[in-house]
Formats: sequence, C-alpha cells, structure tokens
Amino acid sequence: MKLEVCVDSVESSIAAAKGGAERIELCSALSEEGITPSAGLIDIVRKCVDIDLFVIIRPRGGSFVYSEPELKVMRSDIAAAKSQGVNGVVLGLLSTDGTIDRAHTTELIELARPMEVTFHRAFDASRNLAEALEDVIACGADRLLTAGGPSDAMNSLVSLAALQRQAARRIQIMAGGGIRIGNVREIALRTGIGEMHTSLNSKAPNLAFDRGPGPDTAQDSGYYVVKQNDVKAFKALLQEIAMRS
Repeated sequence: MKLEVCVDSVESSIAAAKGGAERIELCSALSEEGITPSAGLIDIVRKCVDIDLFVIIRPRGGSFVYSEPELKVMRSDIAAAKSQGVNGVVLGLLSTDGTIDRAHTTELIELARPMEVTFHRAFDASRNLAEALEDVIACGADRLLTAGGPSDAMNSLVSLAALQRQAARRIQIMAGGGIRIGNVREIALRTGIGEMHTSLNSKAPNLAFDRGPGPDTAQDSGYYVVKQNDVKAFKALLQEIAMRS
C-alpha cells in the first residue's frame, strides 16, 4: 500500500519523506483546501526530499470552474513545475453543469507529460460520480483522489468501493478525505483501495513574542506541521494491512 502525505512546508515535506511516505502533495493555503505553492517552496522541497513530489495546480480557492485567464496561470504553473523536476501535478476542472471539463483537463494533462497527473477532489463535487470517473479516465489522468463523494471517506465506503470496481485498473484510485490512523484499516479493507492520502497535521507551538493584552497582542496562534513519527506509524499500519489482506 502506498502513502501520500499532503504538506505545505519544507519541514513537513522532510518529515513525510523520513517517515516513509512514497509521495508528497505540496500545496499552499490548506485552509482553502490547497492552492499552487510558490516557485521558491517547490525549489527547496525538491532539493530536500528524494521521494515523489507532486504539486497542486490550483490558482485560487473556491469552485473548480476556471476562466481563460486562470487557465493561463495553470498552464504556466505546470510548465514551471516541470522545469523544477517535479514528478507529478494534481489538478481538477469542472464545467458549469457539474461535469468534468474534459477539453481543458485533457489539454492540461497533455501539457504536463511526462509528469504523472492526479485528478483531485474536484471529482467529488461532480454531479454524477460514475460518469465523472469515465470522463477522468478518458482525459488520460493516471490517478484519481476521491473520498467517494462530498463527505469524508468513512461516510462514503460503499461509493469508494464502487468506484474502485468501476475503475477496473484503468486508473489508480487513491482514497482521501478525513483518513486517519484510527480509520484507515476499515477504509482499506472495505474498499480494496491500495493508495491513501492524508495530511496528518499537528499543531506546532506559537513561538511569536506576546506583548500581553491590548491591540499589539501577537496574533500568531501557531501553525500545522507533519511529524515524522506520525507518518512512520501510519506507514507501518499500511504495511500491516497489506500483509494481512
């Protein structure tokens, strides 16, 4: 079983790699469910880790319907990621009617080659998951990240299992959405999915200087990081599941 960890910093990238993850998905603004990270962040992460590095290509938060200027940004970001030695990109585009935007998705996938392409959880916002899966496959994506619907993976086990069967090895299904060490065993065994996506974020302490009560009080309340030991424990559990299934 393979583990992908979603990260937004150099520190978390290194922890994920040392903890045994096979792949990281690098994002910024995780509060917006991830947007494209800066060229500087991609550069330093690429120099610090030797596992597969995938970069999200998402110009803004919000809906997955993009304008032509936003598509130009996505094309430029894909070209930049390719030049920086990234192994893959993560993207997702919908049409206004809730279907996969096949024309632009196909275009961006072709532009990304020879990098791998994961179609992300924009899929879960589509109007019909079975139809959307066939569209994602037709566009040429290598992998689909999904929770089996708009909820989290644990609430969509039947849907995830159905998508795994429908894929029939034509595309790799990767489960993501609320996956933690306490539920990944059930998700894996009930769906048959062999790739898991998780953030494993922990709150880092607030190191900002606190001036005390008043208008100048430090506003920094800490930030989230991935810890090597958490990744190591999660990966060990995946290995155990693989051995017993």
